[in-house]
Amino acid sequence: MQLYSRRILTNRIGIALSMVAMAFGLAALMWILWTLFYNGFNALSWDFFTQDTPAPGSEGGGLRNAIVGSLMIIGVTTLVSTPIGILAGIYLAEYGTTSKFAAITRFVTDIMLSAPSIVVGLFVYALMVATLGGFSGWAGSVALSLIAIPVVVRTTENMLLLVPPALREAAFAVGAPRWQVSLKVTLRAVKAGVVTGILLAIARVMGETAPLLFTALNNQFYSTDMTQPMGNLPVVIFQFAMSPYDNWVSLAWGGALLIALIVLAINIIARVMFRNKVSA
Repeated sequence: MQLYSRRILTNRIGIALSMVAMAFGLAALMWILWTLFYNGFNALSWDFFTQDTPAPGSEGGGLRNAIVGSLMIIGVTTLVSTPIGILAGIYLAEYGTTSKFAAITRFVTDIMLSAPSIVVGLFVYALMVATLGGFSGWAGSVALSLIAIPVVVRTTENMLLLVPPALREAAFAVGAPRWQVSLKVTLRAVKAGVVTGILLAIARVMGETAPLLFTALNNQFYSTDMTQPMGNLPVVIFQFAMSPYDNWVSLAWGGALLIALIVLAINIIARVMFRNKVSA
């Protein structure tokens, strides 16, 4: 009886400490979000989306050039990382169960998942910027693609491994070749999970600053030329947040809130899609 009472007391102490830790974490998170929303909403206006970054010390302005640049860089990143990541995931799950090359690919993918983003940025800087002679939006997209591809690969592989073997066997029984089974049966069965992985990869690279500092750099003017330095939200926020100008700091808060809202929307969409798939 005494041992039972001691276990009950230990359990209650553990639960109490867990609740206290959770309360501290939630309090810190709510404080950060309140500060971000309070300062960010004050900067949001029509000019914020329609005007370019202002000159030092001037009033007004917006982040149109940075928003457009980020959308273009992220768009190219998605177009590059999605097919490569999905096809690599299909190979690992459907063809590379016993392959040494597949094992090496998984190992490299795991390393890329944990590699600091600044290392990726330096790699692309040495590969493209230093050799081709300048910063560019293409280099920024390549750097972000190297971060997004491993996320899509692992998500696709893990989702395909959840497909019951009976589904593959049924497709093989009616004479379907392996490539059709992979693309039209197993991939279709887990399409919601794969799309979720793509959305999470986009959210992962949306706020990356270090790779873009070494690749796309920045451009204070509106430009859609991917061969030249391009404005982008992460770098603009990084530069404006540390500036001595109140107007720039306010725009940095607005840009940070915009990224936070986009990432929040992507995560909500991903969770809703995944939940619907599970309930089905």
